[in-house]
Amino acid sequence: MELTETGRNQALKLAALIKNTEFDAIYSSPLTRAKTTAETASGRQVQTDQRLTELDFGAWEGKTRSAFIKEDPGLWESWNENPEVNRAGGNGESGGELVKRLDDFMDEILKKHETGTILIVAHNGVNRFLIASLLGMPLRNYRKIVQENSSLTVLGYDKEEGFSLMKLNCRG
Repeated sequence: MELTETGRNQALKLAALIKNTEFDAIYSSPLTRAKTTAETASGRQVQTDQRLTELDFGAWEGKTRSAFIKEDPGLWESWNENPEVNRAGGNGESGGELVKRLDDFMDEILKKHETGTILIVAHNGVNRFLIASLLGMPLRNYRKIVQENSSLTVLGYDKEEGFSLMKLNCRG
């Protein structure tokens, strides 16, 4: 799916926000909106990685939250209570499976880029689960992390201390 005019404008605002930042590498989900956002914001070629693709929502895919909760409130309650082991939509991906592929990605990135600044452009669910996991939060709290489209969230990394949230949803 292509970026809308709103999405393109958001990516251009992000470009203005990061224009003075030198990135050692830029990674993105291979899905069109994320890749186009990364290219527009950075003005550079982007490396895509399948592990950054959005969570597989299974039977919930393409539906609003209110619609799928109405269809099966128990399934939503199970997911909400423990997304680490329960599958989205009953037959999609679990939060634990998503975090496993994101951990694999982050381990590889940390080995490739021991120091430096990396830009990662992904999707709302991916970002929220990744932040929760990197900060050691229970995955059931992933929805408590709000991720605004084309905003800048900055995580710092220290070999001794691990990850720290430095900025969340910056726009300027």
